[in-house]
Order: sequence, then structure tokens, then C-alpha cells
Amino acid sequence: MSLFRDDGVVLRTQKLGEADRIITLLTRGHGRVRAVARGVRRTKSKFGARLEPFSHVDVQFFARGSELIGRGLPLCTQSETIAPYGGGIVTDYARYTAGTAMLETAERFTDHEGEPAVQQYLLLVGGLRTLARGEHAPNLVLDAFLLRSLAVNGYAPSFGDCAKCGMPGPNRFFSVGAGGCVCGDCRVPGSVVPSPQALELLGALLTGDWPTADACEPRHVREGSGLVSAYLHWHLERGLRSLRYVEKS
Repeated sequence: MSLFRDDGVVLRTQKLGEADRIITLLTRGHGRVRAVARGVRRTKSKFGARLEPFSHVDVQFFARGSELIGRGLPLCTQSETIAPYGGGIVTDYARYTAGTAMLETAERFTDHEGEPAVQQYLLLVGGLRTLARGEHAPNLVLDAFLLRSLAVNGYAPSFGDCAKCGMPGPNRFFSVGAGGCVCGDCRVPGSVVPSPQALELLGALLTGDWPTADACEPRHVREGSGLVSAYLHWHLERGLRSLRYVEKS
């Protein structure tokens, strides 16, 4: 029997039995972890209130054996709130749908339980903090998070130089399969020709140039979001369920 302590973000919850839940978290030290939280569905459970999606928490786990991830699910025995990001997210539909897509993305990019994914964890914490504070439009925060998640997982798109031959940009064509912008010589079937403003926006979101991103016109934001969605879908091999609701917002 071993005790483990870590901080993490609650990604989702599932009902278990009469009063329990299975909590899925992205933690700093152990990557994605699923754990059982006993009695959290009881009305007066303060413990359960801390373990809702979007919550950034300090958690204690109780596991059989010397490893947190073993044959059975560990127990989540204690939690303390670090930051209740849900309070600034769930009351606004655009923030909520964007935040839900961020949680789903983080879970999809950490498909092996118990493997540390510190960069993805830090991206998620920073993204939820920005979203909860309302510092930028929710769809821009989401697209920035998606692009940076792709980058830290080895799929960084190019929005300037040719992704195939390295020809300095700007380049007119964009191919999700080729890795982003491509020159005329490297153009592949299915390439599209986005507006220069949409490509500039996506480059700004990837690098954190928020003044440029915030000043972008809505039509170019929509165009850029379409490119991000297609690029993400290509690399995840199937789309995010939650993105369909973001697109309607």
C-alpha cells in the first residue's frame, strides 16, 4: 500500500455505484490518472465539489503496490483546491465549450496512463487560467491551445516556410498532410489557399503574439479555426466530439 501526492486538472468524471465517481485527471508528475473517489456524489460532499472538471487541485492517491498505476484504480483520498477555474468558465457558453474541447484534447494527447506529460499539463493549466479570466476571445484561446498542444506532441505546423523543402515564406498553399504551408513546387493534391491574414493569425497564436491575434477580423478567425480543426483531425485520426459545439457557438 502506498500514498502518492500530485497536482492536476480534472478532465472528466464518471458515475460509479451509488455515490462514487471515477475521476480522470492530468497530473504534473504522473500524466493522465484515473482514480476512484468514494462518496463524492453525496449532496453535502465538499470533497466532491473540489473534483469537478476544470478544477486545478492538489490530490492524494492511495494505491496498492509501489506504483500509482497498477492492476486496479487507485483511490483519491484527499484533494485541496489550487485554482477553481470552473467558476469563470461554466457560466459562459463560449468559454465552457472552448474549455471542454481543451480538456478533451489534453486527454487525447495523453493516451497512456502514468506517463508524465509536463508540457501538456502546463499548457492546460495556462490555457484554463487565460480562459477563466476572459483575457481573450474563447475561440482564440482554444485555437492557441490546440496549436501548442500539437507542437509539444511533435506536430508543429508551419505557417511561413515550406513544411517540405524549407523555402522561406510566405507560401500560398496549406496542406494538413504535408505539415502546414508549402511552396508551389511542393504543393500536393488537396492543398488549399488560405488568406494571408488567417495564416498570420495562426502564426501569432502559436507564438503567443496576442496583440496581433486580438486585432484579427472575425472572418479570418473563422478561417483560421477551420484550418486548426482540420490539422488536429488529421493528426488525431478522428475529430474531437466537443469541437462541434464550439463551431456552433
